[in-house]
Amino acid sequence: MSTIAEAQAHNQISEPAHKKQEAPLWLVSLTILLPTSFAMLATSATNVAMPHIAGFFGSTLDEANWVITSYMIANAILIPLTGWLENLMGRVMFLKVFLTIFTIGSVVCAFASNLNILVLGRVIQGIGGGPMMPISQAILIAAFPFEKRGQAMALFGFSVMVFSILGPTFGGFIVDNSAWQWIYLVNIPVGIFSVILVHCNVAELENRKIPEKVDFVGLIALVIWLMSMQIVLDKGQQFGWFDCAWISWLTGISVFSFVFFIVWELECKNAIVNLRVFKDKNFFIGTILGASVNMIIYVTIVLLPQFLQSLMGYTAMLSGMSLAPRVLSCIFMLFIIGKMVEKIDNRILVSVGFVFLAASTYMYANLNLSISFDYVVIPNILMGIGVILVFIPISALCLGTLPKSELSNGAGLHSLCKCVMTAFVVSMSSTLVARLSQIHQTYLVKNLSDFNLTYQNHINVLSHKFMASLPSVAAIQKAGGFYYKQLLAQARLMSYADIFKVFALIAICLVPLAFFLNVNFKEKK
Repeated sequence: MSTIAEAQAHNQISEPAHKKQEAPLWLVSLTILLPTSFAMLATSATNVAMPHIAGFFGSTLDEANWVITSYMIANAILIPLTGWLENLMGRVMFLKVFLTIFTIGSVVCAFASNLNILVLGRVIQGIGGGPMMPISQAILIAAFPFEKRGQAMALFGFSVMVFSILGPTFGGFIVDNSAWQWIYLVNIPVGIFSVILVHCNVAELENRKIPEKVDFVGLIALVIWLMSMQIVLDKGQQFGWFDCAWISWLTGISVFSFVFFIVWELECKNAIVNLRVFKDKNFFIGTILGASVNMIIYVTIVLLPQFLQSLMGYTAMLSGMSLAPRVLSCIFMLFIIGKMVEKIDNRILVSVGFVFLAASTYMYANLNLSISFDYVVIPNILMGIGVILVFIPISALCLGTLPKSELSNGAGLHSLCKCVMTAFVVSMSSTLVARLSQIHQTYLVKNLSDFNLTYQNHINVLSHKFMASLPSVAAIQKAGGFYYKQLLAQARLMSYADIFKVFALIAICLVPLAFFLNVNFKEKK
């Protein structure tokens, strides 16, 4: 009995508890959210800079996409390890080490001499930036009084949502007016300053449990699962998905590794992640809703600028600025959401937020090739309102029922699920655009027929205009090519509309799920 008691005492208090530093909450919040904000800014800003990066290194867009993929792989691997690494290293050392890694990655990216070096820099950035979001969420929830967690999540929402949405605008401005390297250069002084702030203002984790053994089997399974999954998602459309043998094999490896990882982590005594937190109803439902919000946000962040650049001819900066109204509405909502969370049933806020998300996403489905820049303002404003109404209450309710000792682990798993869903939806949205465009093209092409009198009338009129400077045969061919190009554009436009309608339907279907959350709970130690 005494041996068991000694072992339990060793596990529970492997390091003496430290007193919390008496830094004011605003300074702790600034210390934690500053690096998180700039990590999100650099991540989303890279997306609009891809054509410029590909041109700079003389590579194709498919090759340059590894700049994004490599970051996501490293990010996804480190996110679920947040709680385990925090216990192993201590909170202060953990933050300083990973902030330093992220800063080193930014230096490598900024001064990369070829695409391979840039990809290496992005991997280093992903390793350093991966734990930033879950650790920020966990520290804020633990630092703020229980009754003010709505305000804590409002601050967290500001750093994550506003800066990730602002990223395309920032990236577009950089690449249109300067060099893309500045996207990474701005992170270097921020990283150095953040390390100093962490050293001065962040309190050490109290009563941390130092892992006795390293779960190498679980770690290897996690790495294989996420790496193979991300490669499949990234290259599936390019190589025809399951028509390609190595894509099929890699998918099988990913699925097997995923199942093995879950079984192993549930049975292992020294698991790197505690999957049993999913038994908590609020955490389970909140993770589903949180991942769904990310899914809807990122499908619009990816597809809307893509539509404006490819079909409307917008520059990178203008396509990024199309999301600016969403930032303004997010900021406005963040000033009032703290009080709303305290006074209104959070389940109502979440359900109303999903209604706003559904309405704004459905409005995107009415885009056409004649819209003005002003047309996207209203849907973006509604999207910003919906994002904050859902994101802030979910962040508090999802982790609020977990004990403090499981906050970092729960935040890591929550962020992993959102990261995986984001990677999945970004990949599938590109595939759906390509496949649905082909379907619509098949149905539309019948209108370009010699038996269609309307088409014949239009092509005759256009051919006569071209004959002013071209021979008759060339004029007819050019008129036919012009209308076929219009057909391709319309088919692509209709594919965007279909995708937005699907995600609007998903948002509506999630409204009732919010009422299964428990809002009457007490803080757990």
